[in-house]
Amino acid sequence: MNRPVFNSLRFIFYFLGALTLLTTAAYAYIDPATTSYVIQIVAGIVIACGTGIGIFWNRMRRKLKKKDAENNTEQAPERETKGGVLTAEDLLSDDDTETNS
Repeated sequence: MNRPVFNSLRFIFYFLGALTLLTTAAYAYIDPATTSYVIQIVAGIVIACGTGIGIFWNRMRRKLKKKDAENNTEQAPERETKGGVLTAEDLLSDDDTETNS
């Protein structure tokens, strides 16, 4: 692990340790409405993180597919069509020539 990351993690560890040791007990009543509010906050954070990860994942997957498609592009053979319209007969005749070859 490089030095700045290690120093940051060590600072966070000591800071959280100090917060834990130096806190005082708050003898207070937490009513059910407050508890449901906290649950809603946690659920919102989880949903937001999931959405962010999903968006990031889709962007990365799209970029990878795009790079893969650029590397594997093959030109499709040109077909002779009647008036620029591809018909079922054209497709069937292509299948017959491929099986006879």
